[in-house]
Amino acid sequence: MKIIIIDDDKLVSSSLKTILETEKNIQVVAIGNSGDDAITLYQAHRPDILLLDIRMNHTNGIEAATIILKNFPEAKILFLTTFLDDDYIQNALDIGAKGYILKQDFNSIIPALQAVASGQTVFGSEITNKFTHINIPFNYKQYGLSEREFEIIQLVATGFSNKEIADKLFLSEGTIRNYLSAILEKLNLRDRTQLAIFYYKQK
Repeated sequence: MKIIIIDDDKLVSSSLKTILETEKNIQVVAIGNSGDDAITLYQAHRPDILLLDIRMNHTNGIEAATIILKNFPEAKILFLTTFLDDDYIQNALDIGAKGYILKQDFNSIIPALQAVASGQTVFGSEITNKFTHINIPFNYKQYGLSEREFEIIQLVATGFSNKEIADKLFLSEGTIRNYLSAILEKLNLRDRTQLAIFYYKQK
């Protein structure tokens, strides 16, 4: 797995390189310190994943990612930042980033990279907890979903368990599981996490 690290703190980027390369299947092919570096280095190396800071001077991470994804739609970009900012999270969702995790959540970085490499989308628990504050209307009918299915999606996205959803809707857990299976099949999604992320990415 080839990784590029972009962070305006050189100590952070070099430390990340050391940490990531303790994994046998991870190779850090380049390090940069700005959004402009991200654009140049991505084009030069075409990494499997770009690990990208957000707040940087001149071209920030969101701007750099937007340019990269315009030219390379297949790019897998994982934001790594210290900021739980609704606008940044919204922008990351809008442009198609594969994840948004916090630097403070140190132990999640390598698992997040592995998940993104396997095709998943990763948002740290602190991020998904803020999803409910991001108001995005969801046109469920265009996906062939019923009103009840949409109601269940909303409850999943809000963090309710199957049992809690069943209790709230006066249905059995088995019925909720059946609904979820049908919903995931209709939307071609793998699991509840992808369903929640899908919901909050809709306009």
